[in-house]
Formats: sequence, structure tokens, C-alpha cells
Amino acid sequence: MTVDLLAAIFGFALVTAGTPGPNNLMLMASGANFGFRRTVPHMLGIGLGFPIMVFLVGVGVMQVFDLWPLSYTILKALSVGYLLYLAWKIANAAPPEATEATGRPLTFLQAAAFQWVNPKAWSMALSAVTLYAASRDIPAVLWVAGTYVAASLISTTSWTVLGQQLRRLLKRPGTLQKFNLAMAALLVATLIPVLWPAGG
Repeated sequence: MTVDLLAAIFGFALVTAGTPGPNNLMLMASGANFGFRRTVPHMLGIGLGFPIMVFLVGVGVMQVFDLWPLSYTILKALSVGYLLYLAWKIANAAPPEATEATGRPLTFLQAAAFQWVNPKAWSMALSAVTLYAASRDIPAVLWVAGTYVAASLISTTSWTVLGQQLRRLLKRPGTLQKFNLAMAALLVATLIPVLWPAGG
């Protein structure tokens, strides 16, 4: 693994992990509704769960789609359904005072498992392996997955802090409700490329 190639992988990982998508929108909403500390398990679930997904995709999961194309359609349907459910939960989130007592952000395991029904995560994993570990040998796949650990640390922290800072501006329940509705709408909007791909 050359320095130039590693820099290219890190740049790709940072851009793809840092741009808006289901993970980052949910982190921002969690930061606004629950604060940074309570969102840490969610952050770690993404930061470790996605690189594990990249590794598993690189060493064999991609072949499942080749052997059984229907599995990709089933995965897409499950992803859409679960994202719509999460959007509904965000849209109906209680004010901070209530969430402190009753609300719960995603746990580490829930966030890690979510990667497997996250359309953007699948797109990122398949693209990263195809571009930077085309041979699918374990060392190359490990480099790609490891790079995503570092990129995810930066990305998850940034989006959660952004949400936490917004929390100060969302003191009134009505303002927070509008923010949550906007986050839910944006989360649903991330499904547009999945349901209506360009040129499809």
C-alpha cells in the first residue's frame, strides 16, 4: 500500500463518510435531541460497524448478489421500509426534556446493524472495494476498512457536535419539532437515488 494510494483511499472515505446521508442526518438529529454524550454509542456503532461491513463485503458478500440477484431487491425493500420507520421516529421525537427521561438514542448494536439496511452504506462499501481493493485480497480490504475507521471518527464527531450546537438554538418545543420534521424529510429524500437511480 503506497502513500499515494492510502491518501486517495482516505480522501474517498472522508468525502463519502462525511457527506449528508442517513447516518449523518440521524447523528445530527440525535445530537440535537439527546446531546453528545448519549449519542456516543450511536457514533461508535457507525464508526466500527461500517468498516466491518466494508471488510465483509470485500471478502465475499458481493458474490451473493452475483449468485442471487433477487437478494439485492429484497435488501433494497427492507432498507426503504426501515428508513421510513426511522424518519417517522425522528419526526415524532419528544422535546429534550421528555427525551432525557423516556427517549433513547440508537445503541451501539442498533447503529452497527443499521449499516446493513442503509442504502448509502451499501453504495459506499461496494464502491470502495471496487475502486481500491478490486483484487479482494484480505490485506487490501483491511486497508480500505481501516481507513474508514479514521474517516468515520471525524465524520461522526462532526455531525453529532453540529446537532449538539443546534440544540441550543432549538430550546422551544415548536422549533425543535420543525427541525425534527426537516430531518425526517431529508432522511426520506436520501431514498430518491435508491428508488429512482439516474439513468434508470
